[in-house]
Amino acid sequence: MLEKILSAEDCARCEFCCSFRRQSLNLTPCFDKENVEKISRMYPEARFKTLPDGAVTIDLDDKYHTDDREEEALCYFNRKGCILPEDLKPFDCKLWPFRLMKNGDGLSLALVPSCPWIRKDDTSKLREVAAFVAQEAKEYAKDHPEIITEYRDDYTVICERC
Repeated sequence: MLEKILSAEDCARCEFCCSFRRQSLNLTPCFDKENVEKISRMYPEARFKTLPDGAVTIDLDDKYHTDDREEEALCYFNRKGCILPEDLKPFDCKLWPFRLMKNGDGLSLALVPSCPWIRKDDTSKLREVAAFVAQEAKEYAKDHPEIITEYRDDYTVICERC
């Protein structure tokens, strides 16, 4: 469905969504706890860490070489594209360039402001994809609330209170 707004070629060329600045580590993907063990067996050198809210994410601490908050580190699983099998990819990655956000007492689907390939002026396609993605995201979030991001003003809400 996301291919309606992002081409695989553009994504592979960019890799922006797979690169994390120290200052934006809140955007690292959350992994299903049940998949971390499988992934660890496939890639024993991969490192994960559990966040205070119980979410599990990749540990990029050893990928940074300076104390600069703007330094970026590439996700361990990106090798000119994600090497994880589709069924083990984090839902956050499957959802990109959208994020499910808390919006008051409801949930909204928002567009990440930093994706350089999204045509923000094509709102009809964005809303069509968002309507489909929002339902799937809400269902997933019932069992995995860690994928719900706090509301941020710099994100463009595409589906208000989906």
